[in-house]
Amino acid sequence: MPPEILRHLRCPLCGQPLAPVPPGAASGATALRCPAGHSFDVARQGYVNLTVGRAPHSGDTAAMVAARDEFLGAGHYDLISTTLAELAATPTDPATGPADGARTAYPELVVDAGAGTGWHLAAVLDALPGATGLALDVSKPALRRAARAHPRAGAVLCDTWRRLPLADGAADLVLNVFAPRNGAEFRRVLHPRGRLLVVTPAADHLRELVDALALLRVDPAKEERVADSLTPYFTPGPVTVRRDTLRLTRAEVRTLVGMGPSAWHTAPEPLDARIDALSEPVTVTAAVRIAVYRPR
Repeated sequence: MPPEILRHLRCPLCGQPLAPVPPGAASGATALRCPAGHSFDVARQGYVNLTVGRAPHSGDTAAMVAARDEFLGAGHYDLISTTLAELAATPTDPATGPADGARTAYPELVVDAGAGTGWHLAAVLDALPGATGLALDVSKPALRRAARAHPRAGAVLCDTWRRLPLADGAADLVLNVFAPRNGAEFRRVLHPRGRLLVVTPAADHLRELVDALALLRVDPAKEERVADSLTPYFTPGPVTVRRDTLRLTRAEVRTLVGMGPSAWHTAPEPLDARIDALSEPVTVTAAVRIAVYRPR
C-alpha cells in the first residue's frame, strides 16, 4: 500500500488512522492497525481487507473477473478509459489554476468505487503522473488484480454501500464505472473542490445483444435513478456520451456477457445456443454516459 494512500485510510470500526504492521513497512506490511488496536490483514496479493462483520454479498466471481480482464485487455472499452483519463487530466480551473481550497489543479488521490480489476483507474493514473489511486471493491478476485493494476495504486476490500474507510475530504477525484452509487459517502470522502465521474450505460448500450440473446435491458429510468441518488449531495455538470461499434467474435461475445450483470441471470445452455447462432463478426453498439458531478 503506497504511503500516500495509507495516510488517508481510516479504521472502519473507530475511524482512527491506520498504520502498517510491522511499523514503517508500508508496502510490505502484513496488517494495518489503528491506535485502538483494531487490526486488518493485508492479503498476500496486496489488498487490505477493511470490511466489518459479514458482507451482504461477495461481488463478482472469479469467472466474471477473468472475463472482464480479458475483454478490457483487448481494448473493447477503451472509449471509457480514454474519456475518464481526458476528464481527469483537465485542470480544476484551466484559466486560473487551482480553485480556492483546492490542493492543486490536478487530482492527487483518485478513488475508484466499485473498481473491479482496476483497469479504468490505471488509465486515469497514467494520465496523472503526480496522483495515486485507490481501488475499492467487495470482490476478492477483482481486488487481487486491482492491487497489481498500477504501481501507484492500492486496493481495499470494502462494501461501498457502507461507510467508506477513508478520511473526510481525502479524495480529489472519485470514479464510479457501472457500479453502485453511495451518494452520501462519495460526498463525505470527496474534497470540496473535487469531482465525481459517473459512467452509466446509455439506452442503446449492447442493444444488438440484448435482443438476440435475451439479456437484461438498460432500465429506461436509469438517468432519473442516478440523479435521485446523487443530486442531494452533488451538483450535476457536463455529460459526455461516447459510442463505438464493436465487431466481436462469438467467443468475445461470450466473454462480454460473462463479465456483466446478465451472467447472474441467464441460464448457460440457452445462452450458448443463442451465441452459437450469431454470425461473425458480431456488430455490437457500446454506448455510455460519463457525467461530471461537483459537491454541493
